[in-house]
Amino acid sequence: MTDDNCIFCKIAGGEIPSTTLYEDNEFRVILDLGPASRGHALILPKKHFADVCQLDGATAAKVLPLGAKIGAAMKETLGCAGFNLVQNNGKAAGQTVFHFHMHVIPRYEDGPSIVSWIPGETTSEELAEVAETIKKGL
Repeated sequence: MTDDNCIFCKIAGGEIPSTTLYEDNEFRVILDLGPASRGHALILPKKHFADVCQLDGATAAKVLPLGAKIGAAMKETLGCAGFNLVQNNGKAAGQTVFHFHMHVIPRYEDGPSIVSWIPGETTSEELAEVAETIKKGL
């Protein structure tokens, strides 16, 4: 199942050229055209899912191990000190292409701050209230 109007479906299916790092029957891993760091890659399922909420269990079970495999190869070959696995859901979260994908972003010693935030403050009462609210949707 693909979406004829989805650029990532076209890239994953080989219709649009890309710099491919890895490919199998279910995924294509490409280098990002707007990298956050040297080697920044995208894991694209060949099936179309708008976001993680639509992702099927079989595909979901394979994404994280593939991210680890790509990240380990980056550490070995690019000399990065670590890597981030990033997955955005919804426009407010930074998703710009509505085809599930995972970023594998190499991180280098003394490199720029890429995925970070300033920890906020909360109370135990607020945590309990938020937890109960979320549990209603589970």
